[in-house]
This record gives sequence, C-alpha cells and structure tokens, in this order.
Amino acid sequence: MELIRIIRAKDIHGEFYAPRAAAQVTESVKSIIGSVKQWGDSAVAEYSVAFDKIAPASLRVAPADIDAAGAALKTEQPALYDALCYSRGLALRFAQKQRECFTDFEEELEPGLFTGQKNIPVDRAGIYVPAGRFPLLSTVIMTLSPAVAAGVPEIVLCTPPRLYPGESPEDCRPWADAGILGAASLFGGDVKVFACGGAQAVAAMAYGTETVPRCDVIVGPGNKYVTEAKRRIFGDAGIDILAGPTEVLIIADDNADPAWLAADMLAQSEHDADAQAVLVTDSESLAYLVREELKKQLEALPSPETAIASIGKNGVIVLVERLADAAEIANRKAPEHLELALNPGKERDVFVKTLRNYGSLFIGRRSAEVLGDYSAGLNHTLPTSGAARFTGGLSARSFLKTVTTLRVEKGEGADKSFAAAEILGNAEGLSAHAAAARKRRG
Repeated sequence: MELIRIIRAKDIHGEFYAPRAAAQVTESVKSIIGSVKQWGDSAVAEYSVAFDKIAPASLRVAPADIDAAGAALKTEQPALYDALCYSRGLALRFAQKQRECFTDFEEELEPGLFTGQKNIPVDRAGIYVPAGRFPLLSTVIMTLSPAVAAGVPEIVLCTPPRLYPGESPEDCRPWADAGILGAASLFGGDVKVFACGGAQAVAAMAYGTETVPRCDVIVGPGNKYVTEAKRRIFGDAGIDILAGPTEVLIIADDNADPAWLAADMLAQSEHDADAQAVLVTDSESLAYLVREELKKQLEALPSPETAIASIGKNGVIVLVERLADAAEIANRKAPEHLELALNPGKERDVFVKTLRNYGSLFIGRRSAEVLGDYSAGLNHTLPTSGAARFTGGLSARSFLKTVTTLRVEKGEGADKSFAAAEILGNAEGLSAHAAAARKRRG
C-alpha cells in the first residue's frame, strides 16, 4: 500500500468535498453544560478532577503568577520569548488594520433622513486555548490580538489546569501551562486567566459562574467536546467558528519544489490523524516526486506516527488535465488553507482572481502556510470542512457588533419616508404602525 493516493480528477468521489465533522459527543456535552449552569464553580472543579486529575483551590490564575511565567519565559527561553513577541507585534498590526476597515458613518440619504453605522466592541470576550499534547502558545497570540485590536474592554482566557511545580494534585493553586501563561503575559494585566478546560470552560464563559464572568462571545479552537459545547451555547453567547479537522490544499505545477510541497503537507498532517493534506497538479512527474519526498521526510521526523496516519487515511494527490481545473476543485472543496505554489505571472494572477472559497490564501511558492500559523500577522483560526464557502476566520470583526442608527430632522426626505411607512403599514394591516408614521408627518 502506497503512503498517499494519487488519483485522477475524474475519479474524485463526493465524500472528498463533504464536511469532515468530528465524532458526536452531544449527550455528554449537554450534561456538562447543564451541570455548570446549575452548580457553577463546583461543577467545573468536579470536571477538572475527572478529566485533568487536578483539583485547583480556585479557578483564576493570580496576575502575579502570570507575570512570573512571562519573566521566566524571557529568562529561560529567550528565543521563544522573542519569537512570541514578534508574532504578537505582527498579529496586532494586522488586526488593527482590519479594525480600521470597519468604519463608522452617518449619511443623509434624503433631506432630513440621517442613517448611520457604528462598530462597537463586545463588553467581554471569552478566549479558549487548548493545552493537549503540545500546548498551542501561538493560539494565545492569535486569539488575543484581534480582541485587543477591536477594543474589547474585558478579556477572559480559559485554558486547562496544570499542576504547579512541587504541588500535589489535591487543592493546589490555580495554574496552567507555563508557556501559555507566559504568552498571555505579553498582553498585560487586562487579560483574566482561568485554569479550566474542555466543555466546562465553554459553559462557564457562556453562562458565568461565581468566579468566571459571563462572556458575550467565545472564540478559540479545541477538541470535539469544546466544539460541541460552542455549538450548543450559540445564541446565549456568540462564537467564532465550529472548527473541524485541519486541512491544506496546494495547487502546484512542475516548477514547484517537491521538497517544499511535501514539507507543507506534513506540517498540516502532524496536527491530527484526521487532518487532510491535498495536492492538485497537472504534472504526473511532480506527483510521484512529492510522494517520494513524503516518505523521505517522514523518516526524518522524530514522531511521525500522526502524520503517517493522516497522510494514509486522508491525504491525496489529484492529477488534473489542465491546471486551470484546479480552481474548480479548490472552490468546491473550500479548504482552510489554500496554497498557490506557482511562479509570478498571468496564470497565477488568474487563479488569485478565480479562487474565492478558502480560509487563507497563500500566494506564491515562498508563501508557506506555516507562516500563517505563526508569524506573518494572519490569524490561524480559520474555517474548516467547507465552511469557507460562507465565512472567514477569526478577526477583529469577530469581536465587533455592527449596529445602525437613524436620526430624523425636518425635511422633504423625512416626510416622504413617513408617508411611505404609513402606506406600507396599512398595506400589511398594521394600523398602529401607520398611525405612528402619520402622527410625525409635517
């Protein structure tokens, strides 16, 4: 059995385009949410013991401990600290540029009729940062930066509890992964950090507990329990997206470097056995060179098991008759990450204009997706499983409410609007509406 399938475009099956949802955990998450709504902190504590084997004395991590984690990170791992600072700087600048695009205005559409728009940040944002096998320090940067840029006055961050060095699991101080706390410290003391994870953390932020404040919007990635919790609380709080298994689709011709392509496919595949890496090309020779590179690079990975499972189960190289056909495949697939590994020129320019369904588009052979993950300003919290057909990723917009205003003064336009409102009210049989408009005319 080959490591990765190579197929012709005509042989693509419908499931290739189908959403790749995680296994259902509806009932268990429903129970967790119900318990947290009813019992608050005590329920969160019980789930911490059950799932994390830790019983923190309280939930909120002390600001002094967050500062200490940041200082330790700077002293003990200066290169990592500097990389996080660099990433934060770019992410904040990019998110601030996004914020500038969401403008407020007031326009006199007709004489006396002033309509307007305001973009107002939510009062309190909830951030979830997972901490599984490999705590995602970059997720701290990616979730906090757009919230800060949007101007959210209060930010709550929940992340799974960890044992403070030297303490026992029973009644220990609230603590989390030191790297996550160190990354959070880069945003100052305005971020409140709570040592709670999983669906119980989402419920705590959605409904509030004695300790965790109720949040207006909850964002951030997580496992299937976190995702299901976000699905269930939507409506009581806003959410960003429902994230499924991560994915990348690469469009490349025979000028592309097989080693670079294989490296990008493996970078995505090592996330999760359910991750998916796809290459679409018109070059059969490139397809086989990439397959050989995948084998070679897997042998060099210290822990290749996850990537091997992902590539073998979900990875695929698709051969198209014409490279232009790759655009239709990509638009239908709507991948989370879409790489356009082509040299500059008219063909690449046409692709950039034609491609429309993706979380982030990486233009050119040097535009590696890993930069989007870490250090190019873009946000790495992106739509998966085809959701890029109707939404984008996490941004400053996720923390803003676009609301409208109306101001009416005397004028010909205002009179016309009242007259039209009276006619429409009567037409719909809503006489009180018509009367409210009629009384203000003139």
